Amino acid sequence: MPAESLCLSCASLLVRLMATQPRRSITCRFLILLGLSFPAATQVNVIMQHSDRLRSGANLSESILTPANVKSATFGKKFAHTVDGYLYAQPLYLSQVNIPNLGMHNVVYVVTEHDSVYAFDADSNSGANSAPLWKTSLIDPANGVTTVSSGDAGCGDLVPEIGITGTPAIDPVAKTIYFVAKTKEKGTFVQRLHALDATTGLERPNSPVEIQATVAGAGAGSVNGQISFDSLTEGQRPGLLLMNGIVYIGWASHCDKGPYHGWLLGYDKKTMKQVAVFNSTPNGGLGGFWASGSGLAGDSTANAIFAVTGNGTFDANNSGLDYGESILRLDRASGSFGVSDYFTPNNEQSLNNGDTDLGSGGVLLLPNGPAGVPHQQLLIESGKQGSIYLVDRNAMGHFNSKNNSQIVQFIPFAVGNMFSMPAWWNNRVYFGGSGDNLKVFNFDPQGRKLAALPSSKSPSPFGSPGTTPSISAKGNTNAIVWALQTDAYASNGPAVLHAYNALDLATELYNSNQKASRDALSAAVKFAVPTIANGKVYVGTQQQLTVFGLLQ
Repeated sequence: MPAESLCLSCASLLVRLMATQPRRSITCRFLILLGLSFPAATQVNVIMQHSDRLRSGANLSESILTPANVKSATFGKKFAHTVDGYLYAQPLYLSQVNIPNLGMHNVVYVVTEHDSVYAFDADSNSGANSAPLWKTSLIDPANGVTTVSSGDAGCGDLVPEIGITGTPAIDPVAKTIYFVAKTKEKGTFVQRLHALDATTGLERPNSPVEIQATVAGAGAGSVNGQISFDSLTEGQRPGLLLMNGIVYIGWASHCDKGPYHGWLLGYDKKTMKQVAVFNSTPNGGLGGFWASGSGLAGDSTANAIFAVTGNGTFDANNSGLDYGESILRLDRASGSFGVSDYFTPNNEQSLNNGDTDLGSGGVLLLPNGPAGVPHQQLLIESGKQGSIYLVDRNAMGHFNSKNNSQIVQFIPFAVGNMFSMPAWWNNRVYFGGSGDNLKVFNFDPQGRKLAALPSSKSPSPFGSPGTTPSISAKGNTNAIVWALQTDAYASNGPAVLHAYNALDLATELYNSNQKASRDALSAAVKFAVPTIANGKVYVGTQQQLTVFGLLQ
């Protein structure tokens, strides 16, 4: 039968079905009868901070949201869920999760500073979906188990309580969510790594495990030549990294209150046994892994972890073991875990003295370059000075007291102070520095360098602490840069969601204040990062998860 005749026959059959069947069942019955089906929308998972191990911030499978339909007339707030604490961690997303007794759902997961984990239906809050699919609390006040107060920590950085701060990591195959919770238990302070079943919220076998570690050293807080992890002093801030069966976790402190060190620990994802321990300043102090909540970056092929330290002792150039103000590569390829390469800026002592630490921003790993080009594997880092460091991941350059000529590229004071991390899309790097406009720098894939000046910038600047941009795109098309403005966090003012054309940041497509009566967000929390998945944008604020999407 010719194709046009088949279409006419199909149309005739559809007319008869419309006359005899309920309208909502017509399409399904018709397609079954023909043995045909329409392809389902591409589903995407967001399983760790800033999208992936490279921390690119890019969802390249977004086929619903486009620069044409993200505008206040057609895009806005869909619904919101109230939670019991501040949402510093980025929301995470799993598609098509089978929740026992509740069926299949696209699920958005959030963790709070009140030590709670929530699983919500990602697409609706109507009917049964007005309640969480499940909720797990890690505290038990009746038996003396509570969150840690800001007063306990002697720091107003996280207020009013400290519970779960670092963005979790999810194993999408095993349906397991990993995170660290901090509690106060009858006057004792404890941190534990938890592994919850993402379908039920129940603890997995061998979970939780208490965080403990000790290394040899004569540095701050040492006792008899040993330095032990301090659960009160150490602040778990960076997003977790799940790579090659290991959950990697980083710590700094609360408000630089010492004695503290930067710790990186690794745990087997199944047995929950500790398999990797690293202290950044065993014979000194500080050297925390801050990154303003950005995740530890990882190269799964090389089995290498990349992280950056803040202020602290540096003596690695003199055969020491202390790596303050440094970008580190730690390898596990041989089964050990330690620094195999590093880069430290020539002005590290000045950075340390002025509290203008390198480690305030997160490390971005660039996709591998084509065969034959130099510096195939690169990373980008930018700290409080807003200088951009482009470093070869396989030859990081160590320390040069005269200048930074040993690295691929150094662009001084290029952006505002970075309490965030950049995003990558289609040979462009987006930076959201504090007190600065959102900027994009073009990257030459053959020459392997950034343009010295931005190609475009947002119409308005972002106040402190700047913003970590995220990208939604369908491959190399329809790209949107999403940025959350949180500069009103100190006064409990609202967050503002912005969307820009990724090809020209001067074109703002949307912001949540354009129709504030409909779209206004609740009070901001600093370092928050939006999550974009399957036509929706998920934003965490003070005690609320808000979901944006197309209005029709």
